[in-house]
Amino acid sequence: MSEHPERVDAYLVAGGRFHDIDYARLQLLNLLGEHPHVRVRVASDYEDTAAIAASSFLVSYTCDIRPSEAAQEGIAAWVAGGGRWLALHGTNSALDMNPPNPVGAPRCFPTWAKLLGSQFLSHPPIAPFPVRLSDPDHWLVRGIEPFETDDELYLCEYHDRDALHPLLQTEWQGETPGFVDADWTDCDPVHLVMYTKDHGDGAVLYNNLGHCRGHWDMIDVMPYYPRVERCSWDIPQYHELLRRGLRWAMGATE
Repeated sequence: MSEHPERVDAYLVAGGRFHDIDYARLQLLNLLGEHPHVRVRVASDYEDTAAIAASSFLVSYTCDIRPSEAAQEGIAAWVAGGGRWLALHGTNSALDMNPPNPVGAPRCFPTWAKLLGSQFLSHPPIAPFPVRLSDPDHWLVRGIEPFETDDELYLCEYHDRDALHPLLQTEWQGETPGFVDADWTDCDPVHLVMYTKDHGDGAVLYNNLGHCRGHWDMIDVMPYYPRVERCSWDIPQYHELLRRGLRWAMGATE
């Protein structure tokens, strides 16, 4: 019997708008590089479903990438057949941005949102907020103390929320100026930060933390963004969650 682990093929999708995709891509490749037997194919969208289906697992960090219906159905079939997908931050987002109009979140990919379990609608201004464990006995979060992060607090429309297994959550109510879906004063105050969702024989692990933006990432709105934002990437808890998420994607159960 070989003493060496077998090669594992992974597929990373990192692309989209309004974020420092280069930074997120590099961070994720560094984390994947901690597993030398993992070989990674990188793309900026989800359209090569044959390559995704040939991979052992999928990792995504995207914003406003709207897959074709064929890609949505192909990835849904791959997950249902046993695929594991670690989805991060804006994977569930579609944004219509036309300043000075408020930012809209068109319900343009129902197959995608149903597969992921949620669709991003809005967030309050970036500010520190608390994150607590929904299921402290689950190995993906066990031993991680409740923490505070300075990030985008995702407000989402959930698809069959009862089918989601919450792992991290926060509580918030208020208004989100600048978004079409701006009134959250009377919403359910519990918002999921990380959860798993079974789909056939496979599953999705969604962690919506991890906003990042550099000076040149809002070019559609302004030529030079005044500050660099790294948010949860700056705290050790996020990196630990990502490491565990990658192990989960590789099939670990503990």
